[in-house]
Amino acid sequence: MDPKIYWIGFNYVKGIGAVRLQALLDAFNGDLQAAWEAPYDQLRQAGLSTRLVEGVIKVRAELDLERIWQRTAAAGIQVLTWQDESYPRLLREIYQPPPVIYLRGEILPEDETAVAVVGTRRITAYGRQVTEELASVLARHQVTVVSGLARGTDASAHQAALRAGGRTIAVLGSGVDRIYPPEHRRLAMEIAESGAIISDYPPGTPPESANFPPRNRIISGLSLATVVVEAGETSGALITANFALEQGREVLAVPGLITAPSSKGTNRLIHSGARPLLSPEDVLEAINIRVVNTQRMARRLLPVDELETRLLDIMGEGSMAADELSFLSGLPIEKVSATLAMMELKGLIRNAGGMSYISLRDENSEYRI
Repeated sequence: MDPKIYWIGFNYVKGIGAVRLQALLDAFNGDLQAAWEAPYDQLRQAGLSTRLVEGVIKVRAELDLERIWQRTAAAGIQVLTWQDESYPRLLREIYQPPPVIYLRGEILPEDETAVAVVGTRRITAYGRQVTEELASVLARHQVTVVSGLARGTDASAHQAALRAGGRTIAVLGSGVDRIYPPEHRRLAMEIAESGAIISDYPPGTPPESANFPPRNRIISGLSLATVVVEAGETSGALITANFALEQGREVLAVPGLITAPSSKGTNRLIHSGARPLLSPEDVLEAINIRVVNTQRMARRLLPVDELETRLLDIMGEGSMAADELSFLSGLPIEKVSATLAMMELKGLIRNAGGMSYISLRDENSEYRI
């Protein structure tokens, strides 16, 4: 059986998230099958509480993992785990990323240049106009639009991106086979054809209210920046903005009338330091679209070569000075410096100051491109 079925199995156990799954991987030398089949005492020794061990035992007695795997595959649902090269890089970078995500459609390397567009379900004519213009401009600049498929702002953002011929990703607070709201089923199908529908909840999970704040964390985690178009004082879009701030991502808010309930949340974000979005170009500037396009062009015209790969291997995941790279590689400093300059242009590394560089290669994928 595919080892991913054990990731799915633990995903069904309430209380087993990123921290506890990593503890199981550590305790069982990366073998989740061994963890899934482990007796009570071994699970306790792995650090699980009595309640969680009982939960694991109960779930594995109830689940037919092989049948679940067959149904998932038959439904055209892909399963990505931390161990997959195609697991989204930006999402992997956040604190405690979801161990498993399910998707319909396809996530491509270009989806790393993504912006979340979120807001109220009770969208106004003003909010709709701004959302549609913003999503259209992003799509025309090959920026993927990420949102949550909800009524109002989310749906407008997805639809505008599709009309402009762009890519869009919808993150659900339910299983990817349980589209919510139901009237967005056709829209969801269109999104899956030109992007992806994703969730960290197993297929069959209903859209419960407790599922949506974690879903908002994934929306911001997939995005370089989050734009809040309209939001009341208690809007879920503000939760997305807060997650984006925690993740070190850009947050922009669309200013509105101080008397409009739908703009109270966005105006407060601006008052608290969020960047006001006065035109779609503001978000393009926030994500350095010119630099992104330069890197795209450089990688297209000058693919990664053997020397660059060698230096990336030496650098690993930390920072390293040019002279140290020269010593470890046995190459002249002039050659190393010239290669590092080209690698920085391609977006493979970044200058950490003092002639030190940090690799942007992901530990489980080839390059962050």
